[in-house]
Amino acid sequence: MPPLVRGVADLTTFAYHGNDHAAVLDRIGPGGCEARDSGAGLLYDLSIACQLDFRRAEGLNLQDAALERSVLFRVRGGAVSPRPLRVLAVAGAGELMVNTPLDFLTSHLDVRLDILHVLPGRALPEAVPDHDVAFFAHGDPDPGELARLCRLFRLWPRPALNDPRFLPGLGREALSRSLAGAEGILSPAAVSVGRAALLRLAAEGGVRYPCLLRPAGSHAGAGLVLLADRAALAEHLLYSFERSYVLTAFEDYAGADGLYRKSRVAFIDREPFLCHMAVSRHWMVHYLNAGMTESAEKRAEEAAAMAGFDTGFARRHRAAFEALHARLGFDLYSIDCAEARDGRLLVFEADAAAIVHLMDPEDMFPYKHPHMRRVFDAFGAMLQRRAGVAALVPA
Repeated sequence: MPPLVRGVADLTTFAYHGNDHAAVLDRIGPGGCEARDSGAGLLYDLSIACQLDFRRAEGLNLQDAALERSVLFRVRGGAVSPRPLRVLAVAGAGELMVNTPLDFLTSHLDVRLDILHVLPGRALPEAVPDHDVAFFAHGDPDPGELARLCRLFRLWPRPALNDPRFLPGLGREALSRSLAGAEGILSPAAVSVGRAALLRLAAEGGVRYPCLLRPAGSHAGAGLVLLADRAALAEHLLYSFERSYVLTAFEDYAGADGLYRKSRVAFIDREPFLCHMAVSRHWMVHYLNAGMTESAEKRAEEAAAMAGFDTGFARRHRAAFEALHARLGFDLYSIDCAEARDGRLLVFEADAAAIVHLMDPEDMFPYKHPHMRRVFDAFGAMLQRRAGVAALVPA
């Protein structure tokens, strides 16, 4: 019996609904974990809470302490029947965005979710909970970890999803290179470059403007800037001391009304689902900063996009989706995308560990709940097919 944890989905949703760090700690509470945990489950949840509170170093230290005691954890909730589908997530250590947060999906299904952390230099446990299907959730392993995960995937004694051998194709540079010339896709050229090489390239006039620059390995727009010309690049480098960057061509995708629209599309067994569409006046669109909660008009546009996705967006970009699947053989992955001015699918990035969730309040986003239930049901159906077991009962 692994230590019980609330997990990423439960605690993130609780914080997202306006509860502060103290309330999250109360939700975890020493009484929230069984005595048999020896504290591992409590430490694991506290590590999540600290990361949600932007206390990264403290959170990772707590995670290390939890993983010293146990590499196996069982997520509370989800299962509602005496014999739920048993899913084992094969995960890695690190920040919250490192692993596919499966509990955002499985908490809506009749699923028992266990998490096994595969750690560098440490053998697997002698025994793990039996399961119907494994899901390889580590989204950002280093080369040594990747080789190990690929071996494990090939040898796993149960059905396994999300083959890690496709992970290198998700890198910004690798993705843009592989999608160059793909039918119906516009993937702006991206190149990794060290600081010294970037300075030299700029001095020699080898940078085309406007362009995007971000620290290598960054996510969610951290450190991302739009540079209009050589002077802007020079000024930025006066205050940025990163050792390596990713330089990307900028494609202006504003609509005729001057607004930018960015979508997250999840693919479950190659079937596309629109998980959100944000509308913003700024080119760097994130759902949380696009003002969706402040604008009924934007929400109405997102509702229309979701209602018409299958017959509209998905149909227009069917060839582009097939081109993506030919390069990214995951069972579950997502893209952040838009429609370019010439009608092609503008692909910003692809990710096997993006969050697919239903955290938005139903009173403000009533259209999302039935739509996202379809997404969860599709995920459950895929698990069921791969595991070869009876249909799942909705949680």
